Amino acid sequence: MLTDDLERGRECFRTRRWQEAFAALTIADGAASLAASDLELLATSAHLTGREADYAAALDRAHHAHVADGERRRAARCAFWLCLQAMLRGQAGPMEGWLARARRLLEGEAQETPEHGYLLIVAAQCHANGGEWEAACKTADSAAAIGERHIDRDLIACARHVKGRTLIRHSLVHEGVVLLDEVMIEVTSGELSPIMTGLLYCSVIEGCQEVLAWRRASEWTNALSRWCAQQSQLVAFTGVCLAHRAEILALQGNWDAALEEARCAATRALESASLRTAAAAYYQQAEVHRMRGDARAAEDAYQEASQLGAEPQPGLALLRLAQGRAEIAHTALRRLVITESDQLQRMRYLPAYIAALLALGNIAQAADACRDLDDAAARYRSGPPGALDALAAQALGEIDIVSGRPEAALVSLRHACRLWQQMEAPYALARTRVLVARACRALNDEESCALELQAARATFEKLRAADDLANALALSAPSASAPRDIARGSCPLTDREVEVLRLVAAGKTNKAVARQLCISERTVDRHLSKIFNKLDVPSRTAAAAYAFSHNLIGG
Repeated sequence: MLTDDLERGRECFRTRRWQEAFAALTIADGAASLAASDLELLATSAHLTGREADYAAALDRAHHAHVADGERRRAARCAFWLCLQAMLRGQAGPMEGWLARARRLLEGEAQETPEHGYLLIVAAQCHANGGEWEAACKTADSAAAIGERHIDRDLIACARHVKGRTLIRHSLVHEGVVLLDEVMIEVTSGELSPIMTGLLYCSVIEGCQEVLAWRRASEWTNALSRWCAQQSQLVAFTGVCLAHRAEILALQGNWDAALEEARCAATRALESASLRTAAAAYYQQAEVHRMRGDARAAEDAYQEASQLGAEPQPGLALLRLAQGRAEIAHTALRRLVITESDQLQRMRYLPAYIAALLALGNIAQAADACRDLDDAAARYRSGPPGALDALAAQALGEIDIVSGRPEAALVSLRHACRLWQQMEAPYALARTRVLVARACRALNDEESCALELQAARATFEKLRAADDLANALALSAPSASAPRDIARGSCPLTDREVEVLRLVAAGKTNKAVARQLCISERTVDRHLSKIFNKLDVPSRTAAAAYAFSHNLIGG
């Protein structure tokens, strides 16, 4: 006779009230050990409420209960899920152990079963992880075929997803993304199991973000948000969803919302011990703080991300560039660009690496890196030109400016502007318009320069991007015919600090300033720290704006 708690637990599971299902099933299990099928419900409820340890424990018990009942196929299915959990956590030993157990359980099966297909998914993913992309695709196709013969929609969708991600990582981006789109039609139909639904949502979005396919990432992130919202008691996948949403919102210039989503994502991820998601959420917080010119908050968030296992680059290097520490940024990025074997990850470092090279005056090396970025944009393009193409065009335009080719720069920069506009990425667009202004000024077209800077300033003001606003204001300010009379006492800086500030405002690196003034770089750092404190500004670009607006340039 069923207990009230067991009946309530089953009903809550059917109606996707995961917290209540877990509570009721746990009470029922305490009164009398649950049967194998009910242990699977308990395990699923535990997973969806962020209780990973409880999930593994209940699934392990379900596995052994199925073995005791002679249900070898269902026991093998439980072993697959435990194997997958270990794989996602990077636990090679448990993964191999559960995989071997599942295979042994299926040895006596005379005919093909869906469980054989699930084990092929693990094999396909192992091939993909080892760089054996042809074997991975072939194995994934075999798994999908088994799913089709047995009408197992979870198996079909998962297998095609593995193939899609594999194709993307091996430069067959369009084919891979189209396959992921097909998978998402299945996912959004609502007919897959809840855990498989959440896993595929997150993985497909991650695949789109890998190649900066922001439009698709945004569409599927919105769909994931709706799915999560339909289940008020869902905990699993909500942190990942919020982290993905934070990245999209940041791109779209909705920085307050991006910060809030990233903070919530970090909290939920830490509660469920999902350190990878928490690290990604902290990195997104750091990025917004950096773009707003809040160096201290950005530094703290990058450090949190790093402690949780995330690579804080390229964001941290961009922060160092804003602080005038180009050598440090260059050293970190050069290491990653040279040593990174994952080409998708390497291309994400290239735009910042190019910026660091230009800050150090290494134009030829920047041009080489820009060619690499342009090649990557062509190789990993998933459809019409997108973010990668915009980044490559923007970098090429800046190189042309510093190389004295403003006409060529305008061609590339106008293209980048159109792409950022199509993607509704206001911050990236505004930064590119500042470069357009510089090119116009080099061509003595001051009216066009002023219009571009005005548009950029309006965006920076709206976003509260302090450093970029200061930079745009500095470019907008007319050059002084004579320096300010410091003796009048209205400037808080010493003569030496003014000298340092003038050189920094002129675009000199700390190393160049030290060389010109015959002082050490450490002394330059100390002078800049005092300048920032006296002027109450957060960065060298803001200090440069002060120098321009107070006629400290020239003389």
